[in-house]
Amino acid sequence: MPTPTSTGPGRVLVAVYGLFALAATARGVSQLIREYDAAPLAYTLSAVAGLIYLVATVALAKDWRPVAWTAVGVELLGVLTVGVLTLVDAADFPDKTVWSWFGRDYGFVPLILPFLGLAWLWRTSRIREVPSSER
Repeated sequence: MPTPTSTGPGRVLVAVYGLFALAATARGVSQLIREYDAAPLAYTLSAVAGLIYLVATVALAKDWRPVAWTAVGVELLGVLTVGVLTLVDAADFPDKTVWSWFGRDYGFVPLILPFLGLAWLWRTSRIREVPSSER
């Protein structure tokens, strides 16, 4: 039986995802409401990132592996794509998103987090051996 994703170090991972879900969603929604015309793409991406973090948080906490794999994979694709786009043509992003410059304003945690999430999902998906004392 696989190890649940929300046990051990997974608890910290779920907490960090929850923090990013709250921060990115609040930032994106606030920016969309207050200043949409200034940078609609950037603000929409921040809100979308927040929703992806939210889905990943719940999926990791509830051990919904297919949803977690998808959410964390989309997150990785998003941070890499937006990171490259902000380097190539920063003019398309007049204001920052959580994924701009690979999450530079967040200590590059948005770049590191999906790798940790995918590694944790992979590690916990392996069948663990049941010690003879538990049989």
